[in-house]
Amino acid sequence: MSLVTDERPALRARRLRPSDVLRVGSAGLRTRSTRVFLSALGIAIGIAAMVAVVGISASSQADLRRTLDRLGTNLLTAGPGRTLSGDASYLPDEAIPMISRISPVTSVSATGAVTSAKVYRNDRVPTAQSGGLAVLAARTDLPATVGARVADGAWLNEATARYPGVVLGSVAAQRLGIGAAGSDVQIWLGGHWFTVMGILHPVELAPELDSAALIGWPVAQALLGFDGHATTVYTRTREDAVQDVRSVLAATANPQHPNEVQVSRPSDALAAKQATDQAFTGLLLGLGAVALLVGGVGVANTMVISVLERRAEIGLRRSLGATRGQIRLQFLAEALLLCALGGAGGVLLGIAVTTTYAHTQHWPTVVPAWVMAGGFAATLVIGAIAGLYPAVRASRLAPTEALAIP
Repeated sequence: MSLVTDERPALRARRLRPSDVLRVGSAGLRTRSTRVFLSALGIAIGIAAMVAVVGISASSQADLRRTLDRLGTNLLTAGPGRTLSGDASYLPDEAIPMISRISPVTSVSATGAVTSAKVYRNDRVPTAQSGGLAVLAARTDLPATVGARVADGAWLNEATARYPGVVLGSVAAQRLGIGAAGSDVQIWLGGHWFTVMGILHPVELAPELDSAALIGWPVAQALLGFDGHATTVYTRTREDAVQDVRSVLAATANPQHPNEVQVSRPSDALAAKQATDQAFTGLLLGLGAVALLVGGVGVANTMVISVLERRAEIGLRRSLGATRGQIRLQFLAEALLLCALGGAGGVLLGIAVTTTYAHTQHWPTVVPAWVMAGGFAATLVIGAIAGLYPAVRASRLAPTEALAIP
């Protein structure tokens, strides 16, 4: 006598391969393309804002480094400050030759403010409409020291500096409506006609020259009553001795009263401007993070609605043997794919914005790799957080509840 037993193998849910996870996760995205596009767009805007802000800031910094490499950071300026009683001070006549004797100094030049003179396009312009342009007496070696370049015409020389000739800064020429220099082009300066001999390109390290009319030192003294005192002394030094020269510049320019001398480094002003831009960049990054958070909320909303709309699908899959873990994995993968699409699109959009803006500003285009990788990683984190609750909610639906007809 034999005993017959009915032994059936226990059914086990198969594990989903990565390809199966991608397939089931993308199925929900393909069937709701409009909603997916809008949700991904919210993520893309946040990532694009962050990438573009960092990219534009990095491009600006690269342009600053390129500018400083071209102009040099070894230019120092010295000017009169205030006395202990608060009165205006002045630099002694020996300041320039004394500074030139400092060993690491390679060149020295200066300008002096002619405060009694005003600049006009002609002698019929009302006195009050001077346009805010300064008149500066300039030494003939000024361009070599500050890195100024003549856009049109010529710079002053030993001969022309004695006659009523003027070189205009770029802003001064624009305000006076003068586009080119010439022997027949004259302006009304300090009650005298001066011939426009040249026009300068913008001077990055000495922007005060852009809005000035520059005349020769001798003619300023002979014709306009200039007292001969320099108001700004420009000093070029060796790159390795900038700080050493800076520490002795005030005492050299005015040994009796070094506390009345103001010493500055023009490149520091550019660095300060860059620091201001970086503070503004931090604010914009905060706004980008808010936009990214809003996009994440949109993804979470989309996934919750998707769970509600797909209850029948969830119930059918559960009745066919899908486990709760597989349901959770399906909806979590769907949320991650949705955010990945938005993140990839946002990175590309941010690069495009950075490239376009940098091109318009004539900057080198720089988009750090860390911001692209970080932005994309942030979208995956947002996707995981946004998809976790809907995925858990979907997995908790019982097959009978999910298949029930409302």
